[in-house]
Amino acid sequence: MRTLTFVVGTGRSGSTALSGIVNAHPDVLSLNELLSSVQSRGFPEGLLGGGEFWRLLADPNPLFERMIRSGVPMPEFVYTRRPGRFATETTGIPALSLMVLPHLTDDPDGLFDELEKQVCRWPDRTAARHYTALFGLLCARFGRTAVVERSGYSTERVPLLRRAFPQARFVHLFRNGPDCALSMSRHTGYRLILLMREIAARTGVERPGDLTEDQIRSLPPELSELLAERFDSALVLDRDLPLTRFGALWSELIARGVDHLSAVPAPMRTTLAYEDLLDEPRKELTRLADFIGVEPFPQWLDAGSARLDGSRRGASLRLPAAELTALRERCVPGTRALTGQ
Repeated sequence: MRTLTFVVGTGRSGSTALSGIVNAHPDVLSLNELLSSVQSRGFPEGLLGGGEFWRLLADPNPLFERMIRSGVPMPEFVYTRRPGRFATETTGIPALSLMVLPHLTDDPDGLFDELEKQVCRWPDRTAARHYTALFGLLCARFGRTAVVERSGYSTERVPLLRRAFPQARFVHLFRNGPDCALSMSRHTGYRLILLMREIAARTGVERPGDLTEDQIRSLPPELSELLAERFDSALVLDRDLPLTRFGALWSELIARGVDHLSAVPAPMRTTLAYEDLLDEPRKELTRLADFIGVEPFPQWLDAGSARLDGSRRGASLRLPAAELTALRERCVPGTRALTGQ
């Protein structure tokens, strides 16, 4: 492994398409949504044996399992569209299998078994060193030299990633605020994020898993029922969530992300605007390849350009004028953070 790069951003910014483009490069190992899969529990303190580390990767993500069980899976859950031997209702779907492994191979179950045999034998070391070894193992397995991890809703993880991987590079991928907020409002994951943030604000806890029974009982039913192992999908899909709340979420994530990334040495960070990628795909993909440390092959640039869908641009312009004005106002803090004003 020559380089390690994290593509971070709010999500809903063309990031899934970018993962597909990066994955098509013959020298890049594209780790799609690895951080989203393991989340903060994937980086415990202290030393871990190989078996303990494997459990971080193999144990199902509780929130994602509840979403699948309740009929509100995210479109990013690749495994559920091409199911193998794992299922939420029986075995649970390993965190690594839901989005990461199906992105790399048509046989995610086979790769899961292959990795398990090796990782479980690894010696004690920190989680960060285990991940570095995992990246190296996968690079050797697929004949790649550079690693790119890309997860949505990931700007908050920049400080953690800097501590764990001091030599890592960062790409901040972002999109026009109103368009991004509108996309968030139509996505089950971001609708649930807003509702979980409302639960946290009402109870003062950082994570829903920290809630006491008394705190759960203090919540209105439309929120407390979301914490059950199975909930009514209408609580997420039909709840009235104003667009302005998603605009405020976009601004908050962008502003905090810009602040976190400002602490990264300038040579180790860059930005990538989704609109620039649509306007000049070959130029922007060439710049991205140079930053990652791989060759911008002409065939790859052609294929990458063809994958980009310009029809997603300007979706917010079709909103009623008053709604668009209110949404733009909520996106002003994030836009100012991006432009340095």
